Amino acid sequence: MSDKEEAMDDCVRFNDEEMKEEDDDSECYENLDEESDSDSEDDDNDSQGEGDAVEEDVLQGPQQTYLPGKPLEEGEELVCDENAYLMFHKANTGAPCLSFDIIPDGLGAERTDFPHTAYLLSGTQASTEFTNRLIVMKMSNMQKTQPESDSEDSDGEDEETTMKPDLECAIIHHQGSVNRVRMCVVGDKPLAASWSETGKVYLWDLTHPLKAVNDPVLLKTYVENKESPRPLFTFKGHTTEGFAMDWSVPMPGVLATGDCKKNIHIWKPSEGGLWVVDQRPLVGHNASVEDLQWSPNEPNVLASCSVDRSIRIWDTRVQPGKACMLTAANAHENDINVINWNKREPFILSGGDDGKLHVWDLRQFQAGTPVATFKHHTAPITSVEWHPTDSTVFASAGADDQIALWDLALEKDEEVAGSNVEPELADLPPQLLFIHQGQKEIKELHWHPQIPGMLISTAITGFNIFKTISV
Repeated sequence: MSDKEEAMDDCVRFNDEEMKEEDDDSECYENLDEESDSDSEDDDNDSQGEGDAVEEDVLQGPQQTYLPGKPLEEGEELVCDENAYLMFHKANTGAPCLSFDIIPDGLGAERTDFPHTAYLLSGTQASTEFTNRLIVMKMSNMQKTQPESDSEDSDGEDEETTMKPDLECAIIHHQGSVNRVRMCVVGDKPLAASWSETGKVYLWDLTHPLKAVNDPVLLKTYVENKESPRPLFTFKGHTTEGFAMDWSVPMPGVLATGDCKKNIHIWKPSEGGLWVVDQRPLVGHNASVEDLQWSPNEPNVLASCSVDRSIRIWDTRVQPGKACMLTAANAHENDINVINWNKREPFILSGGDDGKLHVWDLRQFQAGTPVATFKHHTAPITSVEWHPTDSTVFASAGADDQIALWDLALEKDEEVAGSNVEPELADLPPQLLFIHQGQKEIKELHWHPQIPGMLISTAITGFNIFKTISV
């Protein structure tokens, strides 16, 4: 086992001070401000408005809004505008976790008071098959990081220490790299599904590891004894690996999985804690199924997207050969990577290799024309998600190392457009609220459903957890 995996197994809990004693590959959870102090000592923290970085000439001092892709001139550097974030933290898990999901908790809905606590399930992509993990993570004591206008440096080290965020983790051994993980709660049992690069799909009961991250004594025992739950159920019916996976909300315990050979299988829970998987795949796509989304309110209705450039709507009550009810062929110019179903309106959001974001109205779906299209990203779209409560807001991530926040309700203000606005900003879509940068190879993002405005993203370089002033 490598040093990286040993660090992941041995780590129980540490904050920023403990992190400094570990090497770069150890599992850590850090406060952004401490990491960036040396790079931004001269930053005057003036707000840039909408965006995550400002461009600063170290000789003259003027600040400008930076747009991704713009080359930096000599003497210029990028610094994060801390006033643009209510909260911004980072986490690292050693081996990269390219998929994760948020675990529902009992701490209440619509939580706005700091500090925040969040529970995640992530899956690693380690260098060797037998060193991969599922990681149950508890991120706690996440404080507001936005500078106060009347802040002083006289609070003392003791108070500074209490402000540091914490991470507790419980490891579950996983055979093969984790292509995707998804959470659901059936009754009072937290269940997870994981897609393995080996072509198998596993189901897990997270009850024990969740108890461990909430109890230091249990966690110590969990780590010392190298505890790791075994899968509840394993499906070997896919003939190759896949990435598409989603649990149904209206039908708890019902799961859909799609593989790289175009096959979609439907899982249904049965007695004795087992699942019955229909061995007959849904027939329609002719290339890899990249993403699946159950309707948030209509039982048995499923959406899928594929490398064949189509988006399809299925009725899973119908026999698999005839289950495809609606098709938008050539929905993108290239592979369609991700889709997401609006929780409150009949809209589906899609993102593809063409870098475009399309909004589809299901009432006009058969026409094959999106009701809105945005071309801001300069590389393939890797993740999209509607805001859980605001039906006009969504987030997108791309291989251009950007996360963009959008609001469909916004329109161009002609008075503002005619004022003294930087030419680059005048060309931006009025619906573009915010651009976040700093991660490399962003793979997935999720809004926290119980903490308004909190967005979590994962990339090769680790996790970002933040709340912006825009949403």
